[in-house]
Amino acid sequence: MNEKIVSWDDLHLFLAVAREGGLSPAARVTGRSAATLGRRMLALERSTGRELFIRHERGYELTAQARELVEDLTGIEARIARLTAHPGETERPLVKVSAGTWTTLALLEHLDEITGTPADIRLRFVSAEATLDIARREVVIGFRNARPTGDSLAGRRLSRVEFAPYAMPGAPERWIKVLADTPSARWLDRMVGTDAVCEVNAPRNSLDLALAGQGIALLPSFIGDRQPALRQTGSTIPELAHDQWIVTHQDDRHLPEVRRTIDRLCRVLGRR
Repeated sequence: MNEKIVSWDDLHLFLAVAREGGLSPAARVTGRSAATLGRRMLALERSTGRELFIRHERGYELTAQARELVEDLTGIEARIARLTAHPGETERPLVKVSAGTWTTLALLEHLDEITGTPADIRLRFVSAEATLDIARREVVIGFRNARPTGDSLAGRRLSRVEFAPYAMPGAPERWIKVLADTPSARWLDRMVGTDAVCEVNAPRNSLDLALAGQGIALLPSFIGDRQPALRQTGSTIPELAHDQWIVTHQDDRHLPEVRRTIDRLCRVLGRR
């Protein structure tokens, strides 16, 4: 950094923009306007002498220097929060969890059990088929289809996930195709190709269409088996079976709120 003074407020706003993925989502979290955040990020780049963002129509992409800064600031942020907390402060700590469509759907049915009664954490679900970066704190806890390989990551193996076709009794024998970058969607694409009456880009919509009697949906058994109206219409797909892992950062897993959340998530998913 150069000799110009860099305010913690600007650095805090930078972390929000970096973690939320752009100005508009960061504006919702920080209460500042997107225009204000844009000006502050530009001023931060000038004062630090670093190019922090690649700006394009889709939003703000972090540069390598920005990712390094996020790592440097994460520990500092936690220490500042502890030093500036008021005695007896009771604000619930935020825990961000990323999971795919189906795991998120299963977890939301047990929200009270995960947050506690009364709630002692503030839970934010980031439902995404893409893998978010736990090492760079895009989320605190993530669900993965394989054992974590990064040195900074810790994982706990959960139950095995299997996929099978499901449909309403009497539904037409036609697949509902999902357009997504997931193993199950790629399997459907190989099997069905263009021979599908309906295509959806949100996996959840395939369940909705199956429940409406419009065709056959490829679903994880922990979703399909819990739909009383649906019937499994074929065998499970061996090549789609996988272990599920719950993953967090080595440095975060012993934080009280993270440990509580992981234990609760494991209890909920253990009953699948």
